[in-house]
Amino acid sequence: MESEGVSKRAAGPPPDRNITLIGMPGAGKSTVGVVLAKKLSFAFVDTDILIQARQGRSLQHILDTDGYKVLRHIEEEEILQLEVVNSVIATGGSAVYSHKAMEHLQRISTLVFLDLPYAEICRRIHDFESRGIACAPQQSFEELYAERLLLYRKYANLTLNNPTATQDEVADSIIAYLQR
Repeated sequence: MESEGVSKRAAGPPPDRNITLIGMPGAGKSTVGVVLAKKLSFAFVDTDILIQARQGRSLQHILDTDGYKVLRHIEEEEILQLEVVNSVIATGGSAVYSHKAMEHLQRISTLVFLDLPYAEICRRIHDFESRGIACAPQQSFEELYAERLLLYRKYANLTLNNPTATQDEVADSIIAYLQR
């Protein structure tokens, strides 16, 4: 049975393992992730922060100096090293470009796609040029959105697409899904 704003595929691993949030920048992965981790008494892991901490530089600096392909490779390596349990993992928006990374996340977690309409993402993102978004040169944000949307849907165990839901409501929807 599907409820409004929720679609699902076969359930992922048991809820006592991990939950991974995927989606576009601005979808709320980090903010929902913290709320969800608190509600479940789980740890919270943000792969963008892991990358920045280990690299000693911002995502945007990596993009500016090394390019988007290098950032995607670094992101893949960080995800492949994740060996956590009882954690909420917020990935960078480009994690879905790595099949190996997504397979790893599927093995260790339930993948939840925070699906927001393009217009809502644009409303939330004001710093596209400096946010550290891994995209090809000359690729528009709208093209990036369309390209990634297919990948997010491919990998997600659960898709939440209620743009008016609060962070608490999104977290509660995820918990309800896991408890089924």
